[in-house]
Amino acid sequence: MDKEKVKQIVLDIIAEIAPDEDLTDVKPEVRLRDQLDLDSMDFLDIVMELRKQHGIEVPEAEYRQLESLDSSAEYLFPKFEAKAVA
Repeated sequence: MDKEKVKQIVLDIIAEIAPDEDLTDVKPEVRLRDQLDLDSMDFLDIVMELRKQHGIEVPEAEYRQLESLDSSAEYLFPKFEAKAVA
């Protein structure tokens, strides 16, 4: 598992919850909400899918860590690594 794989996992979840979004040109450093038509419910869905599909918990106070692909990878990578070791 590396940070690029984590970014792909986030993109795959976005593709599931917002299938009409074009994800081909998503810039990893730009806030997802500035690039895509995502609302707060979509972000909640992302968090729920991370938990359901991968067992990754994201506390509400840390949702801002998922603003961009880069910040998502930085935040989620250690969580995926911890799961892989456990």
